Amino acid sequence: MTHSLFAVCLWVIAATMVALGPQRFHWPAAWALIATGVPMVGWVTYQNGPLWGVLVLAGGVSVLRWPVKYLLRAAREGRFDHD
Repeated sequence: MTHSLFAVCLWVIAATMVALGPQRFHWPAAWALIATGVPMVGWVTYQNGPLWGVLVLAGGVSVLRWPVKYLLRAAREGRFDHD
């Protein structure tokens, strides 16, 4: 197992611990998980290839489904338009 996949396993354990914790920590922890998860996807893709990168990305999206859901809703409603 490469170092990047081991780091992703630790990330998943951390995400699970956050999910088991009090709800007031969910959003701040989600931001921390996003900030650490995005570079990890690139690292996994670099070390193990694009298939593993896509699998790790899909796993991260499934863990952080609420932030992704809110982001897609905001994009659909046009909140990112700068007219």
